Amino acid sequence: MDTGPLYLEPRLAPRLAALLASAPFLHLLVDALGSPLNVLLPDQIAENTGAFRSVYRRHRLGGQVFFAHKANRSRSLVRRLTTEDAAVDVASVGELRRALGSGFTADRVMATGPKDPAFLWLAARSGVTVNADGAGELEALAGLVRRHGLPRPKVLLRLSEFETSGPRTLSRRSRFGTSVKALGPLLDLLERHRDSVDPIGVAYHLDTTSPDEKAIALEGCLRAMDDLRSRGFQPRVVDIGGGFGVSYLAHAAQWDRYTSELAAAVMGRRPPLAWGGHGYGLHAEGGTLRGALSLYPAHRPVAGAGYLDALLSQPAPTLGRALGTLLLESLYDLYTEPGRALADQCGLSLARVLDVRHQDAGPVLVRLAMNASDAALEDHGILMDPVLVPREGGPAGPREPVGVHLMGNLCLEADLITRRTVFLPRLPRPGDLLGFANTAGYCMDFSATRAQQQPVARKVAVRQTEDSWRWCLDEEYWPIEEHGPITDSGGRA
Repeated sequence: MDTGPLYLEPRLAPRLAALLASAPFLHLLVDALGSPLNVLLPDQIAENTGAFRSVYRRHRLGGQVFFAHKANRSRSLVRRLTTEDAAVDVASVGELRRALGSGFTADRVMATGPKDPAFLWLAARSGVTVNADGAGELEALAGLVRRHGLPRPKVLLRLSEFETSGPRTLSRRSRFGTSVKALGPLLDLLERHRDSVDPIGVAYHLDTTSPDEKAIALEGCLRAMDDLRSRGFQPRVVDIGGGFGVSYLAHAAQWDRYTSELAAAVMGRRPPLAWGGHGYGLHAEGGTLRGALSLYPAHRPVAGAGYLDALLSQPAPTLGRALGTLLLESLYDLYTEPGRALADQCGLSLARVLDVRHQDAGPVLVRLAMNASDAALEDHGILMDPVLVPREGGPAGPREPVGVHLMGNLCLEADLITRRTVFLPRLPRPGDLLGFANTAGYCMDFSATRAQQQPVARKVAVRQTEDSWRWCLDEEYWPIEEHGPITDSGGRA
């Protein structure tokens, strides 16, 4: 049995590491704006976009990188991307309005996800590309175009349920898109609406990061493009969606060690590692370990832009040549829709320590001015240590590792920031901050609510200069460098 502290240290890029090392600045922000507080780094999303664009250049492909806006409600991240070689994927009428209001032109916006009539109408009216989820959406879109005399919108056909010839291998089933087996009737529908929609290509959406499943789907899209051409259309775009992954942890060995010890805890071979003996999908049955670990693989050797590079370099399952080469030789543009991967390292969630309570047995209880929906790491199966940001001038305490349970501020037994026993380098004190790193992708505000009238975290955008940090409210951020209501870390305008 391993009795040492089971750290899961977050991976920190230089910009985020520098921010977390700026304790006085972070305490200043929380003192002024309250806890919890979300802090965003718009310049980081620009850097991440550049990494994806470099993969396009390496494979000599044209096309667009669309930020999946649903990953974060931030205005600053979206506005920052207007100045980059990037586009935005919107999944609601509200997100579409946000994108257009941030400065994106219609040729840099794509409407995805389920669409109600208002969403479809605004998408067609503004001239954005529509990623059509099925025959019903195409019929509704064509009807709106005719009824209101709208310009013919560009359309992608979202497909699903791909398979390879030979050994039967299916891509993961999705509730989105049209099965490739029903492509014929879908093309019949397109032919009837030639005057109302302009099909520019095909797309897929897979809820997986499996490269083999994505390769099957991409090859299936290439075959579907041939079917479109055989009907007299001129498709030019293949959209491979998102799901490029993020590596959250700094050390693979810590992840391997933790998951091994978790299995031992579930089997009763060591004390529990989570509140109530929670096993994250694992359980013991008759002396045998059962179930499957329902956690995001928090350390990944290849993720983000590197994953895209590896996928494009991978041979097609049956065509035998690199997928990127097949796209290039067909003169197709590539569309991608990274959300989590573009938001990687783009922010953190801060919470003030309210109370530290010792128990007769078991880890210390630490109550935060935050609830589980404010940093919904466990909702997405992500286990990662927070970073302790001490208040300057506080009393010195013993610096030795300690296991704690992080409690939220709701009057609910279930309000646990993390079920896992978290190991910190020392015991936190009331007034200290805990910084949950890398929450910008889905974990920051995707689930946040005003339960029990507790405040939802405010957002600020920050930018590092040579000798200080500058900040503004997220909604007041515009990417105009030296202009705008951004104050320095001393609060001066």
